[in-house]
Amino acid sequence: MSTAVQRVTSHAGDPAWLVTGYDTIRRLLVDPRLGTTHPDPERASHYSESVIFGKPRPSSATERQEHAYMRRLLGRSFSARRLAVLRPRVQDLVDGLLDELARKTPPVDLHDAISFPLPALVICELLGVPYADREDFRRWSDDAGDMTDQARSLAGLGALWQYIGQLVQKKLEQPAEDVLSDLVAAHRENPAAFPLDQVVELGAGLLFAGHETTVAAIDKGVLLLLTSPAQRAALQRDPALVPAAVEEILRISVPLPIPDTGRATGLPRWTNADVVIDGVTIPAGDLVLLELQDANHEEGVFGTPQEFDVTRADNPHLTFGHGAHFCVGAPLARMELQALFGTLFARFPTLELAVPVKELRLRSNLLTGGLDALPVTWHP
Repeated sequence: MSTAVQRVTSHAGDPAWLVTGYDTIRRLLVDPRLGTTHPDPERASHYSESVIFGKPRPSSATERQEHAYMRRLLGRSFSARRLAVLRPRVQDLVDGLLDELARKTPPVDLHDAISFPLPALVICELLGVPYADREDFRRWSDDAGDMTDQARSLAGLGALWQYIGQLVQKKLEQPAEDVLSDLVAAHRENPAAFPLDQVVELGAGLLFAGHETTVAAIDKGVLLLLTSPAQRAALQRDPALVPAAVEEILRISVPLPIPDTGRATGLPRWTNADVVIDGVTIPAGDLVLLELQDANHEEGVFGTPQEFDVTRADNPHLTFGHGAHFCVGAPLARMELQALFGTLFARFPTLELAVPVKELRLRSNLLTGGLDALPVTWHP
């Protein structure tokens, strides 16, 4: 398995190091010398203009303890017990959205009809956020994730924080069975360790990540299956393949050409000590981009990595990360994707694209990607 380290330019136009190679990236994901903080964030290389992952946070002597504390909090909120209770409700939401889709006259934009509403509904129920506000937090999330316009990104994140701050005040007065109330309870137990502004920041982050990334995964999964007739047929014949199909959707790249901007992409990390990778010394304070998509397409790990294969049994992809920073919401995302792809083609066996693939457009300026629209049609 090969490793490559090269000097590149980040999305923001700053110098960075791009690292490829499955084993190396997997190891670096748990290396304490790489993180999301920097002693001088403004002078550090920036990844993008977005305020979310665009630049490092200030270094802190207690950052590891704070991270461990947050993980423990979220571990309770996203526990297997709570998600097991939620699973039937997720299936109900999928069925309800597909019922609505069936009542529409095709062609229909699946992005607006399914890809966005499903994760929004689920994260609203889990966090305790009113679904009626979905268009507002959708707009603010898109703004916050803009990697090219810093002012727009700042305004979007500020609006999200203000919104969650108002909800947190309500949860202080009337707690409920939801994650925001869990976070408020943790604040009451230990306000010094978990002040209210951190409750708001964490809540806004969960709202953003809890729907945006799954929206993009649904777009990609539907497109992959609509453009891979043999894989779609295999899934329709054998619903037991749904979990494997979801992992393959998570692993593989979106089947659309990505414009070459001359700027590198990847998971941003900043070194807090010199790191030697494949004989190359990366100095402390430098920006490192971990190319997860390259790792997910390494032939030595995945055999035929460019093939979309819903029967792939061994699929140790790194889409959700690895180690201490493994995505806490991964089980929730898997649950949503499994519910949808276990039902979609049973309900709509003739589903197909309503436009040529070349007319589809990626949201390349947004951190989470996805499609602008996904027009589909079907036959009664």
